[in-house]
Amino acid sequence: MGYICIIKTKHHHNLKGNTTMENSINGIHHITAIAGNAKRNYDFYTKTLGLHMVKKTVNFDDPETYHFYYGDKVGTPGTILTFFPWENIQTGRRGARQATEIGYSVPENSFDFWLKRFEDHNVTYNKIAEKFGEPYLTFLDPDGLKLELTASKTPDLRLPWETEEVKAENATKGFHSITITTNKMQPTADILTGVFGYKLLEQNVNRFRFVTDAVDNAAIVDLVEVAGEVAGHVAGGSVHHVAFRVANEEVLMQYREKLVALGMNITEKIDRNYFYSLYFREPGGVLFELATDNPGFAVDEAVEELGLGLKLPAQYEQHRNALIKVLPKLD
Repeated sequence: MGYICIIKTKHHHNLKGNTTMENSINGIHHITAIAGNAKRNYDFYTKTLGLHMVKKTVNFDDPETYHFYYGDKVGTPGTILTFFPWENIQTGRRGARQATEIGYSVPENSFDFWLKRFEDHNVTYNKIAEKFGEPYLTFLDPDGLKLELTASKTPDLRLPWETEEVKAENATKGFHSITITTNKMQPTADILTGVFGYKLLEQNVNRFRFVTDAVDNAAIVDLVEVAGEVAGHVAGGSVHHVAFRVANEEVLMQYREKLVALGMNITEKIDRNYFYSLYFREPGGVLFELATDNPGFAVDEAVEELGLGLKLPAQYEQHRNALIKVLPKLD
């Protein structure tokens, strides 16, 4: 049985033409993954892929490990890929009960650029294929994390971050989708549709595409159902959790009530400095987070300086000099 849940919503339009809803889940907020070597991760995402280092901080629970945030100019929700780089982490294994593919949106005529770039930088990639009428290019990061570049059927008006080598006409614009591999699709689908307000858009064999109309982009969750698939192992090159976007703390706590009422084991509200969070494991085994738009990444440094300095949570500021000595050098 699916859960039925009516969410009253108020539409407003922002300047970029996206429609967001104040009381809804507004697509993907960020995706967090695990890496090995920090400098290798930093070089790949800022140089090869041309993303913006939005925030360089540390893992709240392990301050001798970085927490990197990559995204667009200001770290807009829906563009933020984050990493915990643990230097000697073992390599994970993709499988069931996992988020297995991270999809980025790119301009439709950019594939020749990316194919050449991947060749030039020794990036492992697959030939261009098609999913639900959209061409996509699969590739692996240096830790084996599986990513896709997709030319979306939905117009993507988001302004990309540009570098010297990756200009706007080819650059990633933020997330297109996240894929979750599961042994049994329905329990996860019930959360997506009954609580998060997603709808099943289309199905191809064992891939089910769910989409929210609360936002234009970063709106897709694909569930791939493989009954006999062994559970994956989350380690290096794996997605750690998927965060969904809400407008503010008031909405965050409304969703907490809904999830508690369904018997979900969910955390209290956690202050992550740049957003407020709740965490719970959805029935299919993937760690989900709900994260707020507020206060954003410019709360502790100017937009022009985002990602340049090492930002520490208040409790670690007194240990700054010691941490700088143990954190890996990036340049």
